[in-house]
Amino acid sequence: MFQTLYSYFWWERLWLPENLTWADLEDRDGRVYAKASDLYITLPLAFLFLIVRHLFETYVATPLAGLLNVKEKIRLKATPNAVLEKFYAATTKHPKQADVELLSKRSGCSVRQVERWFRRRRNQDRPSLLKKFREASWRFTFYLIAFIAGMAVIVDKPWFYDLREVWKGYPIQSMLPSQYWYYMIELSFYWSLLFSIASDVKRK
Repeated sequence: MFQTLYSYFWWERLWLPENLTWADLEDRDGRVYAKASDLYITLPLAFLFLIVRHLFETYVATPLAGLLNVKEKIRLKATPNAVLEKFYAATTKHPKQADVELLSKRSGCSVRQVERWFRRRRNQDRPSLLKKFREASWRFTFYLIAFIAGMAVIVDKPWFYDLREVWKGYPIQSMLPSQYWYYMIELSFYWSLLFSIASDVKRK
């Protein structure tokens, strides 16, 4: 069963052009070809990126925010209220007018106090300015380095100046170490973003 699924997943017609097999892409004569198994290395690299990101945000982005005078807004916290907190967590963060009136009776607060409580409670959950700055700094730094590194490894290649060189020998094309590591690092970075999506700033 597993072997059947495996063979269907790696079906050559699904991944490769016509008249090309996996055997054609075996390393030979000093030429190295891309392999699907190479992608496994991106997972441990993704966790390494998470560690590097944490260190960067702590020791680089946070002091930089202080130098650039990025200050937190003072947000008033909602007073603890079990009834309103339960509704906020289980039902909705934006109650309708009928819900507000019902919660007012249950909690012993006025309608205005309930509305103010929900407004403050929502503000508590909003990401801080420092968190946004640290995340944006990390992405900006990575993309800047990736752009510079990408230009550095491609500027001396013939296909940088002549696009016809890109298709030379297609579809049997070997891969340079610089290309290999560029794609592995890029994919690892996006894996790390996927792993941290729950804690990152939510954007529209």
